[in-house]
Amino acid sequence: MRTAALPDAQRPTILVVEDEAPLLTLLRYNLEKQGFRVEEAADGPEALIRVAESKPDLMLLDWMLPAMSGLEVCRQLRRRPETRDLPIIMVTARTEETDAVRALDTGADDHIGKPFTMDALLARIRAVMRRSGAPAARGTLAWQDIVMDQDAHRVTRAGRTLHLGPTEYRLLEFFLQHPGRVFSREQLLDAVWGRDIHVELRTVDVHIRRLRKAINGESDADVIRTVRSAGYALDVEG
Repeated sequence: MRTAALPDAQRPTILVVEDEAPLLTLLRYNLEKQGFRVEEAADGPEALIRVAESKPDLMLLDWMLPAMSGLEVCRQLRRRPETRDLPIIMVTARTEETDAVRALDTGADDHIGKPFTMDALLARIRAVMRRSGAPAARGTLAWQDIVMDQDAHRVTRAGRTLHLGPTEYRLLEFFLQHPGRVFSREQLLDAVWGRDIHVELRTVDVHIRRLRKAINGESDADVIRTVRSAGYALDVEG
């Protein structure tokens, strides 16, 4: 997979509010790798200043911060008209269900518990951005002979244009971001449809069939691999 670099002005900005330097470095590396521009704040007051200076497209907000908690930062942002709709994902080491409810009730759009995988975090970022209408990271994704131009919303295979429905496009986009990895139907539902959308698992199978039909020509290898009792992957049989 390759992602074409975009000028900073065209890249969606994520403000990461985190006081743990190693985690902050890890998040910056992985988010920039996915095409985001990353700003940093080490505590609550600095985060509020950063947002006032330049509103990001999304905020990753740690709950436990020095000087001011992430909950209080979230409360203050939700009180201000200009940041009332700012997408916020709360990052927390607190694992009780009541803590998750508290974060959401305070105004966070989603939450994720530490430790977490980058794939899980990126899926939540994309889902929240879709719901909020914030721009997602754009560029070019490619795997074998399949190329997706995210800016032009155009997909080709071996040079021929593919015609995909909106859901099949999002499915292929997700697979291109994680080639070779097997995803269960539940994981695909969360990543492509969103965690707050309730659809049946067999819906995934229907759209996988449509995606296969759209991208596989008569002489093409089937690049959507079915893994029995596990799910699907963008892969070819070895």
